[in-house]
Formats: sequence, C-alpha cells, structure tokens
Amino acid sequence: MPKSSRSYDFLWLSIALLILLSVALLLPLSPQDYWWYLRLGQDVVRTGAVPTIDTYSFTQGGSPFFYQSWLAALIFWKTYQVGGLMLTFFLRAVVIAVTYALLWGLVRGAGAGPRLAGLLVLLTALAGSSNWSFRPQLFIYPIFVLALSIISKWTQGKSRGLWLLPVLSMLWVNLHGSFPLLFILGGFAFLFGKGDKKQLTVAIAISVFTLFINPHGIYVLGYVNDMLSAPSNQQFSVEWMPMVNRGWQANLFFMWLLIFAPLVAFSPRKLTLLEWVYFMFFGWLALLGIRYVIWFLFIMVILTARLLAEWDARYLQRPVQNEKPIINILSACLLLLMPFSLLPGFRDSWWPDAPRAYDSANPVKATEWLAAHPEFAGPLWSDFGFSSYLIFALPSRPVWIDTRFELYPPQQWEKYLAIANASPGWENLLEEEKVRLVMLSTDGEPLLISAMKNSGQWCLNYYDEDAVILSKTTGQCQ
Repeated sequence: MPKSSRSYDFLWLSIALLILLSVALLLPLSPQDYWWYLRLGQDVVRTGAVPTIDTYSFTQGGSPFFYQSWLAALIFWKTYQVGGLMLTFFLRAVVIAVTYALLWGLVRGAGAGPRLAGLLVLLTALAGSSNWSFRPQLFIYPIFVLALSIISKWTQGKSRGLWLLPVLSMLWVNLHGSFPLLFILGGFAFLFGKGDKKQLTVAIAISVFTLFINPHGIYVLGYVNDMLSAPSNQQFSVEWMPMVNRGWQANLFFMWLLIFAPLVAFSPRKLTLLEWVYFMFFGWLALLGIRYVIWFLFIMVILTARLLAEWDARYLQRPVQNEKPIINILSACLLLLMPFSLLPGFRDSWWPDAPRAYDSANPVKATEWLAAHPEFAGPLWSDFGFSSYLIFALPSRPVWIDTRFELYPPQQWEKYLAIANASPGWENLLEEEKVRLVMLSTDGEPLLISAMKNSGQWCLNYYDEDAVILSKTTGQCQ
C-alpha cells in the first residue's frame, strides 16, 4: 500500500465524506417501509414482544406475518422518539459515513493512494445512493464492509478479527434478512481463499450458532426462503426486479461495469480466484435484482482499486511536501462537520428555499386533515406508499394494502393496480371491497383522481400538492 501520513489520509477521506454526508442529509425521506417499521418498533416497546400477526391492514388483519427486522425497527423508533426527523437524518448520515470510511480503508489496503481511494469511494457511494433509504438494510452496510475487511485480512494471514464474525452474525440476523451473505462471504473464502482454514471454519461454525440468537430461532431460515420465493415480491416489487439503466445512479453503475472489462485486460495486476468468485456471484445478484446492487458495488470498488493500484503509484501519487499534520486534522474535522448544517431543522434557519425533509409520497398534511375529520367513514383505500405513513401516523385507520408486498397475495396486487390505473371496472372493485373513502397520490393515481371526479359518485373533500381525499356519496357533494 502506498505510504502517506495518517493526517494526509484523513484529509482526503474527509473530502469524500463531505460530499457523501451532504447527499445523505439532503436525500428526502421516502416512505417505502420506514413508517410501518417505526410502528413496529413502537409496538415492540409497548408490548415487549415482536408481533406475529398483521394488525396494520383490514384486508389481511390477523394473518401470520414474520417481522424479522425487529431490532432495526426498534432503533428507528427510539431514534425518532428521542430526536424526531433531525436525529433520524443524523443517524443515516453517521451510518453512511462509517460504511464508506471502512470501505475507504479497504480500498487503501487494496493498493490505492489516498486521492484515488477518495475518488473510488465517492463513485461507489453515488452509484449506490438510491439504496440509502431509511430501511433496515441501511444498518447492514457497515456490517457487510466490516465482514469483507475481516476476510480480506484473513487472506493475508491475519486471523485475529475472525472472532468478530459471530457478533456480526448475531446483529445481522436481528437487523435484516440478508444475513446469509455473511456465510456466502465466509464460504467462498474457505473454498477459494488462502489463509488458516481451521480458524475460519471455527469462526463460521460459531457464527451459525449465534445466528439463532433471535426471537424466531431456527425459523428465521424459513423466512429467507419465503421472501425469496414470495410471488408478490417477484411480480410487483420494483427492488426485486432486474437492474435496468434508468436514472443517474444506474448510469454510473453500468458505465463502471463497461469500463471494468478493459481494466481487467490491461491492468498489470491480476485478480485472485477468490476475487473473481466474489465478482461473478455478486455481479450476478446485482443484475438479478436492484436490491442487490449495493453489495456488488462494495466488491467492485475493492477490485477496481487493486487493478488501478500500480498505475496510481506510478503516475498519480506524489511525495507529500511540507506536511502540517495539525492543519490537516483540523481541516478534515471542519469538512466533516460542515454537512451537518444541512440537517432538517438547521437548514431551514439559513436556507430560505431548503428542500423538504419529506418527499411527496408522505401525505403529512392529508393525514392530519383526515385525523381531524373522523366523520368520514371508511374503509379507507390509499396509495400503497401512503399506506406506510398511515400505518404509523393514523393507526385508527387500517389500510387496504401497503409496502409489505409478501403479505398480500398477487390477486390483491393485481386488483390494486387495476383500481390505481382506473382500469375498466375500477368502481366495481372498490364496491366489492366496500370502500367509501380514498386517499390518492397526485403523482401516483392521476387517472383515478380524474375518473372519480368525473364519475359523479365521489366527492372531493381535501386536496394539496401531494394528495387528495374523496368520499363516496349517494347525493350531492357539499
């Protein structure tokens, strides 16, 4: 690894983190699963147990449901309870900073100099920033990178860190359902890597035992199988669908993938068998589903650093002249603190047109209005993204469907799409469900909003730039 002082390294790392933290603090909160996880964390605290049935919808209420990521839900709830959105955004920024600081260390260990390491980590982060939503998977990013670091050191003959793997296993299984990745990393290392395989075997075996330290015990393995095979996930959830070149993050990803082939061909360095196995497996996963892209990016940046390391040392690195460690450290600390002025609550005090902390998929004002008007009878049909927010903010109104795709059968999702798109027969479908009240997204259901306004059977009771509320009427609208 190219040598440079720690203060110089810290300065270059802080430059990369300045940009990443700014992005993390400016990205709005998209509801997705966040709000119902907040409700779950609240329920865990209130009851002292992890729920085993659905109580958030009226269509599947009482059905068994496996809440595997209970610990992430608890963290989200306690963070929100203590510090609201400001602390929630702070938490995401810290997790992102720790993840990419650890990754920067791995990239440096692969041979990249501090400037190249900063550039590569920045590229990795921007390409994967679409995966920075407030979801349990967020907490796994630093754990995944730390596991990679431990295994990388094991291949270099440093086995001491292996004894941290069982702790990571126990945390991982309670935070997110991607915990099999830990054993995939370790299994490939055992089969194709070089190191003390006896110690690795013992560490993985202990990790298997700590895996079952969770509220569900061995049944957590069945949850993974159910998630991977759930037809509603595969057919209707975008994150389970194959990666396509849509959006600037995807543009970066596919550009990098195209450049990687000539880089491998012409680089003076060659990848090891284990590195090729990681590349092929996680690359296959990334192309298989959008939700897997970020794991592949963590792998690819390390391999890219290794392939560029010799050219970096030959052409880009220069001896540090007149270094001043104190100035480097103070400058780095200042750069790391600057992005936190973008926290919700802070930025509004100095930025007149500061972006909203929420995006349009959070029906904050519409939900407040509905809570103040209980006279509008349900059942309530809402945009499925809105439902995530309603589950937390208005628990007295159980939802028809929400972002827990696997809970709802494909037939219900097909019915949802038919209604949302105002397909022929949408009125009959709502009548079958006895729905008399709807909360629709101006972005997500424009056709349905127009059809309801023109039908003569629905009254517009509330509207703002994000949402409308309509109720079924048998007479004249008031």
